[in-house]
Amino acid sequence: MASKPIKGGSRSKRAAVNGWLVLNKPVGLTSVAALNKVKRLFNARKAGHAGTLDPLATGVLPIAFGEATKTVPYAVDSEKGYRFTVCWGAETTTDDSEGEIVEESDKRPTRDQVEAALDDFRGEIEQTPPRFSAVKVEGARAYDLAREGEAFELRSRTVDVHRLEIVEIPDRDTCVFEADCGRGTYVRAIARDLGRALGCLGHICALERTRVGAFRIDEAVTLDEVESAAEAEPGALQDLLAPVHTALASLPEIRLSQQDAARVRRGQAVLLRGRDAPILNAKAFATTRGTLVALGEVSHGEFTPERVFNLPVP
Repeated sequence: MASKPIKGGSRSKRAAVNGWLVLNKPVGLTSVAALNKVKRLFNARKAGHAGTLDPLATGVLPIAFGEATKTVPYAVDSEKGYRFTVCWGAETTTDDSEGEIVEESDKRPTRDQVEAALDDFRGEIEQTPPRFSAVKVEGARAYDLAREGEAFELRSRTVDVHRLEIVEIPDRDTCVFEADCGRGTYVRAIARDLGRALGCLGHICALERTRVGAFRIDEAVTLDEVESAAEAEPGALQDLLAPVHTALASLPEIRLSQQDAARVRRGQAVLLRGRDAPILNAKAFATTRGTLVALGEVSHGEFTPERVFNLPVP
């Protein structure tokens, strides 16, 4: 889920930072705690993150600064990639190793049995979220109700699992998978339901998010690297940031002249002229000299801005 921008402190003393930081969140830290720490290191006025990671999970936590917070919904809606380890033989209250064991099994699946079961977990599938999840139940978060011991039911919903593959089988008790999923998919629920389908039970014992849309683990930086940059020469922190429009990679880009960009910033529509003018009717983002100008709609050869960005043009 998308986070709300963090406020607090003297805004006049904070810097106007714009862009995306692809953080490799460490295990044991909440997403909000990681966001708070990074925001302090950048001394940024405004920041938010795209998609919560459990404390047990590591990996890609995209953090938006300044004008990039306007693009957070596009990152949240994008496809996610995961690498996760399932431990067979036990189901837990949280569907991961942080919960209490509620049922155990001596049965262990073979690779062939796991492979045969995976077909039922690919494509559009029905999935019931974990009880310890951010899903809302009559206005309350499921994890809050679960911690309080409240009785409640979660409805199943349709999610997309675009890819689900075995990566390795270290031993008879564990199996490592990779998955590419659409919004709202819980890999903890995949582990739970796969264990039930195989009759051996299972839960997540390690989880790394490898991708959120255009943000990938091989581009992610650690908290130690952010701290080192904060202590280095001026500009080192800025060098860690990806452009604001990175989260919009799934949309077509419209390149405008500086004259047309000025009109768009005033909320005016512009005609897309020339041989290279796109022939499409779709949501798009407009740039000038590599800088994001606006999000909007292309229709009948015209770009109409819907959301304007206040970014300096080099």
